[in-house]
Amino acid sequence: MAQNQAEIDAFHKSAFPNANEMRKYLTTESESWDQVWQVTFARFNEANGLTPWEAGAVDIQPPLRFVVESGEVPFPKEGKALVPGCGRGFDTIYLASALGWKTVLGYDVSTTAVTAANDFLKSKAVAPSVAASVKFDAVDFFKLELPEEEKFDLIYDYTFYVAIPPTMRPAWGSQMQSLVKPGGHLITLMFPHVPEPYKLGPPFWSSFENYVEVLGGSNGSGGANGWEIVYNKIPPPEIQSEVHKGKDRIVVWRRV
Repeated sequence: MAQNQAEIDAFHKSAFPNANEMRKYLTTESESWDQVWQVTFARFNEANGLTPWEAGAVDIQPPLRFVVESGEVPFPKEGKALVPGCGRGFDTIYLASALGWKTVLGYDVSTTAVTAANDFLKSKAVAPSVAASVKFDAVDFFKLELPEEEKFDLIYDYTFYVAIPPTMRPAWGSQMQSLVKPGGHLITLMFPHVPEPYKLGPPFWSSFENYVEVLGGSNGSGGANGWEIVYNKIPPPEIQSEVHKGKDRIVVWRRV
């Protein structure tokens, strides 16, 4: 059932309390995200900044932790991973630690975010091998071009998709098709996953059908052309925080 505007506004106010303030600084230019990050650290503490996905981010989202640690998806023993729009790097550091891979990259268009991520990594009590495997850099995901031998075995997207305008989603899909090597995986933790699109954002809406559309269109068997779905679940409410209940879906796609 579609949500009315009052329901959407109430959800955004609860889930992303500083989003309206954040939107004042955003323009159509990607560089405006650096302004958002500068204001975040100048005016708010790190647990309650302007970037809504950073608010209260003290742990990894349970659906990601389950996918990585349960063994339901057989990730390789070694590989190269990317977290685009990495922010302070929570997920980048987690993936390096949980997977044990030697190259796990966190890219963000904001140099301020990259500085914050490097500072956060230094503050974490991680094994030297994990710290050595993580690298943060200021890179525009949409301008990234790589030769075949440098493409990724895994890309993880949580909130990067909903941070960009929906008009940019086809370019997001094209980049994922280009950057994930054959046999590699794309993990999409969809949030907020909603029944109908709405205009408010960022964070913008997301839906499984929209991911299928931008990743290559329907393949006629429930997935997207060029991808095989190897994991597709709506997380049970008992493992989620209140704002995530009924608003998450996690899908793992394998590039074919």
